[in-house]
Amino acid sequence: MPPPITPLEPSTAKDDQDDLVFLEEHPAPPDASGARNVWRVMIVDDDEDVHSTTTFALGNLDMQHRPLEFVHAYSASQARDMLAHEREIAVILLDVVMEQDDAGLHLVRYIRETLKLADVRIILRTGQPGYAPEIDAIRDFDINDYKTKSELTRIKLFTTVTAAIRSYEQIRKINDSRRGLNQIVQGSTELMSLHGVKNFAAGVLAQIGALLCQDDSGVLCVKEGEDDGGHELVVMAASGAYGHLDNTFLTAEKLPRVHQAMELALAERRNVYRADSVTLYFAGKASRDFVAHIDVCRQPGEINERLLDVFCSNVAVGLDNVELVSHLHNAAFYDQLSKLPNRTRLVEILDATLAGPSREASTLSLVDLDHFAETNDALGHQFGDLLLVAVAGRLQFELGGQLTVARIGGDIFCLVGDSAQVNPAKILALFQRPFSIDGQDVQLSATLGLVRLSEHEGSGADALKDADIALKRAKSQQRAGHFYFSRSMGVEIRERVRMMHALRTAFGQNQLFVVYQPQIDLATRRPVGAEALLRWQTPDGKFISPDRFIPIAEYSGLIIDLGEWVMRTACRELVDLRKAGHHDFMMSINVSQVQFRHPHFLEMLRKALEDTQAPPQYIELEITESMAMEEPDMLIKMLGQIKQTGVSIAIDDFGTGFSSLSYLQRLQIDRLKIDRAFVTEITGSARGSSIAEMVIQLGRNLGLSVIAEGVEDERQAQILQALGCPLAQGFLFARPMTAAALDGWLSNDALEGAA
Repeated sequence: MPPPITPLEPSTAKDDQDDLVFLEEHPAPPDASGARNVWRVMIVDDDEDVHSTTTFALGNLDMQHRPLEFVHAYSASQARDMLAHEREIAVILLDVVMEQDDAGLHLVRYIRETLKLADVRIILRTGQPGYAPEIDAIRDFDINDYKTKSELTRIKLFTTVTAAIRSYEQIRKINDSRRGLNQIVQGSTELMSLHGVKNFAAGVLAQIGALLCQDDSGVLCVKEGEDDGGHELVVMAASGAYGHLDNTFLTAEKLPRVHQAMELALAERRNVYRADSVTLYFAGKASRDFVAHIDVCRQPGEINERLLDVFCSNVAVGLDNVELVSHLHNAAFYDQLSKLPNRTRLVEILDATLAGPSREASTLSLVDLDHFAETNDALGHQFGDLLLVAVAGRLQFELGGQLTVARIGGDIFCLVGDSAQVNPAKILALFQRPFSIDGQDVQLSATLGLVRLSEHEGSGADALKDADIALKRAKSQQRAGHFYFSRSMGVEIRERVRMMHALRTAFGQNQLFVVYQPQIDLATRRPVGAEALLRWQTPDGKFISPDRFIPIAEYSGLIIDLGEWVMRTACRELVDLRKAGHHDFMMSINVSQVQFRHPHFLEMLRKALEDTQAPPQYIELEITESMAMEEPDMLIKMLGQIKQTGVSIAIDDFGTGFSSLSYLQRLQIDRLKIDRAFVTEITGSARGSSIAEMVIQLGRNLGLSVIAEGVEDERQAQILQALGCPLAQGFLFARPMTAAALDGWLSNDALEGAA
């Protein structure tokens, strides 16, 4: 397949910040050497938007007197295939993270080592700073530049690509001078092996001397300050006759000739070549330009000047990248507020600990600050940051000498080390003293989740997950407490996750369905309604108990969609039954606590009634007694709004909670449902029937209907009827059945009644 080529259409859009690009006033005539009259730029990125925005930003611009032609690859593998036959690619704009986290770096290795393409300039881009390349990778693979996508505005993109194209052009032009080119590559490689800006700067002076075949007697400075004259030249490296200037300011008073040459190079942003000196300009970021001055015995010739120009292009990138990579390394592996290792670095530490001899005696603990969000909201984020720094300081001061302290979340710290130090008593004792912030004492508590690494099987990331599971268990039981992870907890969590994924799949594949259990008038033994119940049958014919999958549906939030589907299905079935002649028939629908508290529940109920045309006076919503006990004011308001739709309300499992009579009177409910546990006890003893009798009497006194569930034999039905219970449901009368079976069952009952 031929490579996709982007046509060069003129851009008409305006960018508020990056719409000015200064081109040369007097373009040179086209190159008559027979080379192609375009610069070919390959974009390798799996995000189509990156391709379009890049071509939009650069498509109508000329660089070095030529337009650009874009070649597009949307994966590292596609780029490999294209580069095998594509020629004269000047620049590759390469995404670091594609098929894999390091797909970009693997492609760079392939370009340099397998294809032997040494001339093409490579600019790495990424939207994930945490995947910054190591200094070794930049050095080994001759990466021209590294940028995060967020910092590449149009001007910066233009500047970066222009510098790369200039570098490419100059490299191609000086292929005749293999000695110089090899020295530049070798020098750049050696420079990139130097860590820190100071060492890098000293290496630059040495490489300039090597290129000019003379001693490196010179000085390299960085411009600190603005361009309006308020800047200073800070000496970063000095050698030979200038060695005494290291770590000082270079002024006109000290060295007027050198100072004047450097100021000229900075002002005109170019290299200055003289008979006795070379002053080289290295463009930096944020007004931090670099300039180097070397004494020479004779003025360099044209080839050497070109070599130095190329060298400056590479070194300018190198100087920026040394600082950038150091900054990205810190940003990728250390928390910027507390300066502690972050999650990424902690995983590395955990992996090393798990692979080493200290594993058997080490423990991992997550330290979650209790109610920190409330403190943060009440006292402000700045105060909260100071409090986090204080916690980090105490953990480090008290424990940091013996173990690793990290911050892996907003209010979550982590400790890794010897189990004697990482133990709940010692850690929680650190929070018994208040923290003093701006003269104000703040008392904090913490909850811990711990993992004994000797018992852990897996990676450092897995150990963190296990600690998080233990932390959640600790928080669910008691704040300011702790919990150790056990293998049984892991099995339980994995089973819940598996069930959750299976439930989502089942819902999408129509494995879930609604059945209906008839509700009977005990006096006439005629059906008066039905309760809609959700069932799940797997493809192999097995049924999953609602007691297993309903809590998982609630935990995952899937119950919102499931509940709406059940409600609409039950409403449509009620409408069908009414069309079949069963008019005086009530449909009961269970509503979970998660559904009931959803902000759009009322809207969903109204929409279901409207769409299905189900009569609301024959719809009953069942809520549990435990739901009715929580947040009474909110519940009373919500029930009032539901009642306005015309539907009725029943309290399910009544008698299992502790509802007060005064509270029950305030609720706008219509029916009480006796829990099956009390129905079962009716035939056991006289005392067993007392609770059922109390519920029936309570309903009568409050003017509420009462229904008993779980009636399985005739004796239970007779006792309930004698106690005054009017309605019941259970296996004695009918098991839950499908909609089609319910229609047939009701029709047969109607025929028997007529007979």
